Amino acid sequence: MAKELYDLGEMPPLGEIPEKMHAWLIRAERFGKPTEAFQQEVVNVPPIADDEVLVYVMAAGINYNNVWAGLGIPVNVIGARNKAGEPEDFHIGGSDASGIVYKVGKDVTNVQVGDEVVMHCGQYSRDCAWVKSGGDPMYSPTFRIWGYETNWGSFAQFTKVQAQQCMPKPKHMNWEEAASYTLVAATAWRMLHGWGANAIKKGDVALIWGGAGGLGSMAIQIVKAAGATSVAMVSGEDKFDYCMKLGAKGCINRNEFDHWGMLPHWKDNAGYAKWMKGVRAFGAKIWEVLGEKRAPNLVFEHPGETTIPTSIFVCETGGMVVVCAGTTGYNATVDLRYLWMRQKRLQGSHFANTEQSNQMNELALRGLLDPCLSRAFTYEEIPVAHQLMYENKHPHGNMAVLVGATEFGQGASGQPPVAIVHPTLPKGDVHTTPHPYPMSEPLPSIAEAEAITIADDGTRVKDLMHRGIIACAPDDTIAQVAKLMIDKEIHAVVVMDGGKATGVVSQTDLVLARQGRSPEEARALLAGAIMTPGCATCDAEMLLSEAVSLMTSRRMHRLVVTENDQPTGVISMTDVVRKLIGA
Repeated sequence: MAKELYDLGEMPPLGEIPEKMHAWLIRAERFGKPTEAFQQEVVNVPPIADDEVLVYVMAAGINYNNVWAGLGIPVNVIGARNKAGEPEDFHIGGSDASGIVYKVGKDVTNVQVGDEVVMHCGQYSRDCAWVKSGGDPMYSPTFRIWGYETNWGSFAQFTKVQAQQCMPKPKHMNWEEAASYTLVAATAWRMLHGWGANAIKKGDVALIWGGAGGLGSMAIQIVKAAGATSVAMVSGEDKFDYCMKLGAKGCINRNEFDHWGMLPHWKDNAGYAKWMKGVRAFGAKIWEVLGEKRAPNLVFEHPGETTIPTSIFVCETGGMVVVCAGTTGYNATVDLRYLWMRQKRLQGSHFANTEQSNQMNELALRGLLDPCLSRAFTYEEIPVAHQLMYENKHPHGNMAVLVGATEFGQGASGQPPVAIVHPTLPKGDVHTTPHPYPMSEPLPSIAEAEAITIADDGTRVKDLMHRGIIACAPDDTIAQVAKLMIDKEIHAVVVMDGGKATGVVSQTDLVLARQGRSPEEARALLAGAIMTPGCATCDAEMLLSEAVSLMTSRRMHRLVVTENDQPTGVISMTDVVRKLIGA
């Protein structure tokens, strides 16, 4: 007779399913930092559907998504599932795992009881019309990340997964190694191999951001296996040896450069020239590493906001910048001239489909993909591992925790097919870059996200605006416009032509016009030549909060206010600040 519950590490007889299991649970009432959010509990072993598999978990991988799950932001994953009709009031996380198949649904043909498997984290409905028609499951509205958007992840004695998630475990890897690589490696595989004509190929050059991280360490090896060359971006020279042992041609220390961030405005001659000097020096560093003047055919991106302008600039004509995250922020800026005139591609990429995950795993089975396990933890340390991530004190590479395995190093049943170097990170290595921003729900559930309550005191633009338009004509000189600003103590003048507002000349426009010209040349310029065409306007009845959002989205400090579609005044950020501080 089967026991109701087995102790942790006490493996049930093969195929015997107990009623209950040990698991680490997150509940909404304790959302917060990982050491508070995660607690050990005993729950029922979940039933499986016809296309599902129940796996006895030997080890589980650690990813940032369950730091977010524990915090309850940006999505309350428990609440989202309850809203969709799932009854469980808890979350069992874990989106990477290795283990042994203990039960299969009646429609499962690719695995059987007793198989040793690793699992990728992509789930989708086999009944989805898009999937049934042969569409990429990654674009299916049913696609979810197992162990984050779905329940019953790998931080438990048993996990339930779809059969298509199961892949053969590399025999030369122990349980914790095998549990650590699939999420990041499959993500890297799709980024590098998933985009048609721009897929990495023999002879290409790839620039890999975060070369010593979980994603980057996988990308370097995938690039090498394709016969291409990689240049790794890292945060210090102490990681050069690590990346080069993985297969990088060379490395660049990003701290040698200071041009990172959003692009200066294209009118800002001095600022743009300074940025251009920095990005060209960076490009020259790539040449130095390669030993020839070549640009990367593919740039492997995930920092986002601070690096996208550089990535697009240094990418080869006809090449691709592929991005899967925005760890430094989401509002990346692009000089479109380099995108369209050099016909470059900026491609988004998210995880991988079943076929791509198995292609990646084939590389691991052949011994050509080291899991880059930087640290392994015991089952009791699952909250600690996530807390290190939360505090940004975790090492580079990948991490895993034991679940059913009783000791580190268990599970290897064969020799590696080929001998490869197992690089180690510097002693005491920790992250120095900011931890990732919380990701939004993957495609296409933005419309299904929880509504955000906006606090607003009801103030309207008309309550703070300055009535009256101080204007100039298109053929007024800058000297005349500047005197008008000084005399009226204002920061911008509306350009009126034939009774219509056609543009704005701001103090910034005046300053930018002076760059590269003598004072006499600048004073002689006409307002129509330097103005910002068109007027950013708002209606007097608009909520003040909406006007502020309009200004910040356009990176400006003032709006022309209209009433009955006619310009009648101006509102500026100064007016908003005055209201906020009560001055």
